[in-house]
Amino acid sequence: MTNLSTTPEIYADLPHRLVSLVDLGGPVVLVLAVLSVVALTIALAKLWQFARVGVGRHGAVEQSLALWCQRKPQEAIDALGNQRTPAARLVYLAMTGVGDSTLDDTTLREELVRVASRQLESLRGYLRALEVIATLSPLLGLLGTVLGMIQAFQELAIAGSQVDPALLSGGIWQALLTTALGLAVAIPVVLVHSWLERRVERCGHAMEDAVTRVFTFALTPTPSSTSSLAAPEQLTPASQAGNV
Repeated sequence: MTNLSTTPEIYADLPHRLVSLVDLGGPVVLVLAVLSVVALTIALAKLWQFARVGVGRHGAVEQSLALWCQRKPQEAIDALGNQRTPAARLVYLAMTGVGDSTLDDTTLREELVRVASRQLESLRGYLRALEVIATLSPLLGLLGTVLGMIQAFQELAIAGSQVDPALLSGGIWQALLTTALGLAVAIPVVLVHSWLERRVERCGHAMEDAVTRVFTFALTPTPSSTSSLAAPEQLTPASQAGNV
């Protein structure tokens, strides 16, 4: 167990350890450290954004759609009045647009596609940067390893016949250090990027499904209208018999 009295000394010595790590790995380690800070900042910012807009929360949308299916359009619209989730905003726009007689179906659908694309693009913001960092970090680590190996063999060539095996082994482990750091940066970034991208995809599917249900139930005739449409067909044979 670590002695608590030595903890301040460990943190006080941390900057010196980081400087020595950069000295061992060269400028590639410094670049990887900067990329890791950038990736962590983007990940925290995206988590805050997703939590703020309520990505993945569809309770209010389901409640509103249930009211919409019960032919209670005003109550369904009121249920989404204060919601900030992307799906809720899109469903609110769809419901109010369906009830607006000045909007035709084609114009409304185009507007919904535009709004949905803008919301999804906002959620995808800076995810490409995470993807670039995840791809670039192992390559930078490999570059640092290659440069370290070149430097190690140059030192062996300068030493000539007086070759010290410790010099070669020390150069090799210093060179492999950058590869390990590159993988250490890339692996968590790949996981975070994949998880965030999947959440955006699920949000897009939920938005598409909710809007489709709005239009489906809006186009479904009510039972009263169905019976009124079927009544003339049932009276037609009788009226024809009376005419005969």
